[in-house]
Amino acid sequence: MTDAPTLPDRLSTDPNSPFYDEAVLSREVGIRFKGVEKTNVEEYCVSEGWIRVTAGAAKDRFGNPLTIKLTGPVEPYFKR
Repeated sequence: MTDAPTLPDRLSTDPNSPFYDEAVLSREVGIRFKGVEKTNVEEYCVSEGWIRVTAGAAKDRFGNPLTIKLTGPVEPYFKR
């Protein structure tokens, strides 16, 4: 058995977010959304059933990537 930390219900890759956790992200988290592997997920919430993905190369007025919220079953897992 491994002593791997459990994945949080909500996680973000944005360091300014209150849901950012560097220790968890350092272990390479993978996301399966509606049974399909997603690589461009910025934030997820398992209990509410949504992910935020980047919308191409578009940026907001602060230079942050624009995101789109998609709803459906979310399955986070550790890649290693």
